[in-house]
Amino acid sequence: MEFPSLMESLVYIFIFAAEILGEINNFYEIFPFWDTMLHTINGFLCAGLGFSFIDILNKRSVKFNLSPLYLAIASFCISMTIGVMWEFFEFGADRLLAQDMQKDEIVYKFSSVTLDETKSNKPIKVNNIEETVIKTKDGKEIVIDGYLDIGLRDTIKDLFVNFIGAFTFSVFGFFYIYNRDEKSFLKNFIPRRRKRKRKRRARKQLEEA
Repeated sequence: MEFPSLMESLVYIFIFAAEILGEINNFYEIFPFWDTMLHTINGFLCAGLGFSFIDILNKRSVKFNLSPLYLAIASFCISMTIGVMWEFFEFGADRLLAQDMQKDEIVYKFSSVTLDETKSNKPIKVNNIEETVIKTKDGKEIVIDGYLDIGLRDTIKDLFVNFIGAFTFSVFGFFYIYNRDEKSFLKNFIPRRRKRKRKRRARKQLEEA
């Protein structure tokens, strides 16, 4: 595979923004939108990868001629699957390694059927939460302004913005394949099959002849 220069640069920037700036320099906490931005870009890039793989196989196949709509839907599904697998990884790291990759969030209202004393599956609404007191067996007491959501909202938000990135690429990808517009900006985000040196050499010899 051969990555376009723009996409390769964006991948390097993405890794630097996620690991160096996000984790080491704590940009995830300093800038609340940082994680959202990266998950959106991730959805876009992963859709591009999935799109290119299927398109290359489709062009080289003599048995299949997949429609532009199929390529768009398949690239969207690939991107969303990668996004879901990443959220599984974050949950596993938090559960097994006591990390906090699924960032906590302070909320001031929620609904829960667990608080329903009648056990009738009726959601009980809790509004205007001022503080939550956490007490541990060793006598430690932690007071939180509001209520601590342990990652659910972060997970759903990440999947939603991944959806936006994947959907955006899939829509543009559909029209790119439908029209085969080589001047489209989207070609800068679609890896291509690397041409063999022998073919290049043979073509050069023909041109010289």
